[in-house]
Amino acid sequence: MSNGEKILSGIRQECDEKIAAVNAETETACQEILDSAKKQAKEITESARYQLEEQSAKLLKAHQSKSALEKRNMLLKTRRMEIDKAVQAILAYMINLPDKVYFELVYQMTKHISEKEGIVYFNTKDLARVPKNFESRLAETGIHAIVSKVPDDSIESGFILKNGDIEENMSFASVIAEKREEMEDLIGRELFKA
Repeated sequence: MSNGEKILSGIRQECDEKIAAVNAETETACQEILDSAKKQAKEITESARYQLEEQSAKLLKAHQSKSALEKRNMLLKTRRMEIDKAVQAILAYMINLPDKVYFELVYQMTKHISEKEGIVYFNTKDLARVPKNFESRLAETGIHAIVSKVPDDSIESGFILKNGDIEENMSFASVIAEKREEMEDLIGRELFKA
């Protein structure tokens, strides 16, 4: 081998060594970049999964709260409807009592407004079935009144006692409305026994 070939061979060898060194450095750098990217991807994935799980848990909790509230509201609405039906059934029952029982109920109601006087008004149906001794029975309860011969059909049931501008509304609907809260508690306990 001549000197020129030796020099060329040395240069080639030196170039090959530098290329190998550059390739090794590049390989190392690429591996470090790849490892770093994998690590970052893993961290991002774990963070995203954690955030997703956290968001899912929040959404689930919100949905459960909303469902529980909707269920409670539906239950309350159903209870209210059932209580309203029961109150209406009680009113219908009272209105359709036999004459004797109906007027015994009226006498009982007058005890709550004793020591009053005036004119008692009934609707057409009730006026036709007023007992002959009604006014004397009223007097026994402390009410000094006469029965109007003119019906007041704005009264569905029960009666109204008027004395000038003063009016005692003793219609069954009015009495029930006044006692509704107490009735609702009683009806609620009976209808929804646990």
